[in-house]
Amino acid sequence: MAPKDKILFLDDLVKVIEDLKNQGKTVVQSHGVFDIIHPGIIQHLNEAAALGDVLVVTVIRDQDVRRGPGRPVFPDKLRVENVAALEQVDFACIVDDETPFACIKRLKPDIFAKGKAFKERDRVIHEKIFEEERELYFGKSKILETMGFSFSSSQFINNFLDIYPEDTKSFIRKFAQKYSFDDILNWVNSLRDLKVLIIGDAIIDEYYYCTPIGKSAKAQLVVNKYVAHEIFTGGALAIANHVANIVDNVTLVTILGVEDLREEFVTQNLKQNVRHKFFYRDDAPTVIKKRYVDGYTNQKLFEINYLNDQYISGEIEEEIINYLVSEIPKYDLVLVSDFGHGFISRKMIPLLEESSKILAVTTQTNAANTGFNMITRYRNMKFVCLDETETRLTMQDKFGVIDSVAARLFEILGAETLIVTLGKNGSVGLSRQGGVHHTPIFSSKVVDTVGAGDAVFSFTAPGFARGLPLEVLTFLGNAVGAIAVQIICNKKSVEKWELLEFISSLLKQGG
Repeated sequence: MAPKDKILFLDDLVKVIEDLKNQGKTVVQSHGVFDIIHPGIIQHLNEAAALGDVLVVTVIRDQDVRRGPGRPVFPDKLRVENVAALEQVDFACIVDDETPFACIKRLKPDIFAKGKAFKERDRVIHEKIFEEERELYFGKSKILETMGFSFSSSQFINNFLDIYPEDTKSFIRKFAQKYSFDDILNWVNSLRDLKVLIIGDAIIDEYYYCTPIGKSAKAQLVVNKYVAHEIFTGGALAIANHVANIVDNVTLVTILGVEDLREEFVTQNLKQNVRHKFFYRDDAPTVIKKRYVDGYTNQKLFEINYLNDQYISGEIEEEIINYLVSEIPKYDLVLVSDFGHGFISRKMIPLLEESSKILAVTTQTNAANTGFNMITRYRNMKFVCLDETETRLTMQDKFGVIDSVAARLFEILGAETLIVTLGKNGSVGLSRQGGVHHTPIFSSKVVDTVGAGDAVFSFTAPGFARGLPLEVLTFLGNAVGAIAVQIICNKKSVEKWELLEFISSLLKQGG
């Protein structure tokens, strides 16, 4: 069979495998990135093919590769073509891997052939990441380990490709000498039993992809053709989904607008362990942000916001306050995500400050509130997470050294910890106990920065509540950020297992 004829779509491959199994054939599946076809890969595939009658290889699509920075080296189309060109491979397919190994449950092979880990440490780490979900990911397929993968593609790539500048590599080496993967794993796992209350603006993000078709004959504008659109849960909804990946007990309190409610969409797109309490304002829609995006470059062209950003008042405000009075004391940690869109009123803030055991706050600066939604609205916070622009606006200091600007804000706020994200310059963290700590950026490619700051806040605030050291918090936050900027808007949350895989890859670079 010609290599191009071996490459099938997943739905077609499901049918082919069903037919083969009905014929009594034993189907073996191998699954992975297959970035570099080295001798260990060949040995693995030879042994996998010998386990049955038909060998199927599934290749993870580019956007779902979580082997750390700079991966994949080659695009999925080339990777699947390379695999299909191998004689021992009968069928190949590019697959979605948002949920790890989801294709295995779809294909239902008789045997899943797992490559031998490059190091025993890699095997142990992988088993720890997935130890609670083994049945969920692999279904009823029998798992057999080959002797292949005698050396690691990741190790080869990390050794021979300069993914990071020397300063970043030096930072990772020093961090890896101080903290092991088990240290990080134990800390992340320790967050599970926190009781977390999230309070903030619900936002619906809509992306309309289009392509330019020419200049208008009657106006000075470029006419675009609609291609497709996607709708995502944003704001506090996205934060709740992020937190739910590391915390079992999560409650979300937010407000929807009856003019365009979107409640069914919101509830369908919250994770199962997120309990929610919705309030409703009748003078506004649920906040909706429509972004029009060039479908080729992924650049945003313009944005339209549907909102009423006046603060709530009257009966609805009193109803929310009365609810929070009884609920806040039940939680270990209260996360406030204030986008300045009218939900968190001036009367609510003192209650949040006085009643929360640990209050963590992020205030967002956006086009609808620039200069009017500063973190200085709050007092008595324990943890604060902002970006550089928000920090500079608050301090009215556009050009000062960011360490100095952040330090002055830190003293004004009186918080125990402040983390400021700095885009391509990483982040700086300030702590009463841990001083000042800089962490470099870990991302090697950026798809979309929308929602990345929310992801960082979602993981670092619970970490602070569990007493993680400042340098671990900023490391964790930057790792989360590196994953989040590879996701379109809030299309999916940063999952616990993919964060752990990314961190494992980072620490390997430190030796």
